[in-house]
Amino acid sequence: MGRIMECEPLYYWAGKKPDWTVHDNPCSWHGELTTVQQQAADRIQAAVRNQESELLVWAVCGAGKTEMLFPGVTEALRLGKRICLATPRADVVRELLPRIQQAFAEVDVQGLYGGSEEKDGTAQLILATTHQLLRYKAAFDVLIIDEIDAFPFHADASLPFAANRAKASPSTTIYLTATPRKNHQIQIARKKLPHIFVPVRFHGHPLPVPKMKMVFSLKKDLQKYMPPSSFVKWVKNRKNPTRQLLIFVPTIQLAEKMKENLANLLLKEGILESTNSLIAVHASDPDREEKVQLFRKKEIFVLITTTILERGVTFPSVDVSIFNAGHVVFDEAALVQISGRAGRSTDDPTGEVIFFHDGKTEAMVQAVGSIVSMNKRGGIN
Repeated sequence: MGRIMECEPLYYWAGKKPDWTVHDNPCSWHGELTTVQQQAADRIQAAVRNQESELLVWAVCGAGKTEMLFPGVTEALRLGKRICLATPRADVVRELLPRIQQAFAEVDVQGLYGGSEEKDGTAQLILATTHQLLRYKAAFDVLIIDEIDAFPFHADASLPFAANRAKASPSTTIYLTATPRKNHQIQIARKKLPHIFVPVRFHGHPLPVPKMKMVFSLKKDLQKYMPPSSFVKWVKNRKNPTRQLLIFVPTIQLAEKMKENLANLLLKEGILESTNSLIAVHASDPDREEKVQLFRKKEIFVLITTTILERGVTFPSVDVSIFNAGHVVFDEAALVQISGRAGRSTDDPTGEVIFFHDGKTEAMVQAVGSIVSMNKRGGIN
């Protein structure tokens, strides 16, 4: 939206409500849902059809939430409704946009985020960052909020305000999350928030359970912008050395200043063929979209990242490590989401996840416990 000052007037449409197209057969996706996915999809579809006010979809990382939405979105378009899928991160909008456009090829679909080419936001099906909801008032009959627990949505009061103002009356709000916050879990327990639970990934394999590696020299290593002392040994002994490496660090400074040292070290150990096979990405990086695409195309072997890639992005075959997993930025939800980046492909459903730390935190213990619990609820170990 660009810079907006307090003294600048803002306008919203107060005229006749537009008539949106009624689509007889809007979905061009021909994939198949698993039995568990279909149950969730049917529940979402029923919520849209019956104009239920709220529904929370609690689905583990890699459950296939996007595909589960297709029947509900199809139902809304058949009823001539307007839909918005809002997510906290621009990276997620960029990843989802081509998938949604392909799944609803005959429907007008637009993606809105800071720097997006499309600006007007007048399509019947909108994908947007949650900040873009500030542009709308009583605009959407169906509002889907992805990663309801993620920063900044749960930490910025203006964003839930914007979401509520963007909804038409009546409307249906679908919340999506793999790691619901305590307030939502309390509402679910008290039966004040309707929900559907999806405890298994789409390919039926369990979530990777992280391993914790104590590193007594961790602070000294990171102060020198070097990886944990036992990192190279782990990399060499991985079960599948062809998997790409996704490395999470807590700060932008660490991501930028470690990349050269780590690249030289992995080159020396024969893990990299070239130092150009390792890059770093973070929120302030102007080339982050291109870098993520290079990693997705497997033109890059190692990607160092901050928490901007903790959720909403899919890489087919990666092992995941966190340097300084005890840092305050890695809360329970972040650690679960980061672990969920591994094992997301049918061809490679078992990735490795390792937390390098210099002392266990409550968040680390709870994250591992949550993943183990999810696997048990899904009937897989």
